[in-house]
Amino acid sequence: MEVQTILLILVAVLGAAGALCGLLLLARDRELARIARLVETRADRGSSNARIRLHVRSAGLTQLAQALNAEFDRTEGERIAAERAKGAFQQDLASLSHDIRTPLAGAQGYLQLAERAENEEEATRYRTQATERLGTMRELVDGLFEYARANDPDFTLATEPVEVMPALSEALLSFYPDLTARGWEPIIRCVEIGESVRALANREALGRVLMNLTVNTLRHGTGAPTVEVAREVAAATPADGGAPTGRELARAVGTADATLPADCVTIRFKNPVADASRIDAARLFDRFYRSDAARTGEGTGLGLAIVARLVDAMDGTVFAETTGNTLAITVALPAA
Repeated sequence: MEVQTILLILVAVLGAAGALCGLLLLARDRELARIARLVETRADRGSSNARIRLHVRSAGLTQLAQALNAEFDRTEGERIAAERAKGAFQQDLASLSHDIRTPLAGAQGYLQLAERAENEEEATRYRTQATERLGTMRELVDGLFEYARANDPDFTLATEPVEVMPALSEALLSFYPDLTARGWEPIIRCVEIGESVRALANREALGRVLMNLTVNTLRHGTGAPTVEVAREVAAATPADGGAPTGRELARAVGTADATLPADCVTIRFKNPVADASRIDAARLFDRFYRSDAARTGEGTGLGLAIVARLVDAMDGTVFAETTGNTLAITVALPAA
């Protein structure tokens, strides 16, 4: 009798355990089905902030939910980044359209005035104005070509030891008439007086960088620039508000927590500006960026973007800082 009782108890216990296991399996299957529906719903909607919250918990379901939520976060981040990139691209197209239409419309207007001019002197003056407007458009097209070339994934630059001071002097002399017309005399400071300062750079690209920085000073500065050249032998951090760029700093663009290479040559252009508060240092190297939102000033907004790409291709760093009403743009290249 006792044996029969024990057997009955065992059967009852096993039956209850089996029923419980069946319920747990059913609950897990239902939970998996609910998770599958949630995933399908997210896929149909294209985007959603919904996350998987478990109603039935087990080690396997918890790992599955964590993995899916991590994937949801990743895809949502990619979607947001794509939307921002699309918005930025549309803004760039609008800026480009404005920059092309403005000089083109101006040239057309002056040519029409030349046709109706009362004398040849007046007609010549209008044609000259039209030519200047077309020159502005040509500058934009040339800048676009140079920017596209520098952003080509296959774009590389061969570097060699380059004397910085002769390259700087050549760039400044190229704009000597423009500087003297403003009554500006650039101040050049070289820490390594009596010694050559050499950087690992591409000679042609370094020349373009220095010329673009000079052009930026002429267009947006209110006084003569000061150019400082130095050999940096210890790591330095840009001041708050800097916008470093470069291969090793690709993830730190727009921040001020990056450091310069321990052994580098720095070239710093400093010049007073009318209103430094209108300059967004974190965007200064973006294509088509202008501190003048109405885009009524000179330039295409590509000069500094080209500087950033060329410096990056030479394994260097470039960042901008504002102190008071002074803008400083620093280029750091590996020392030779």
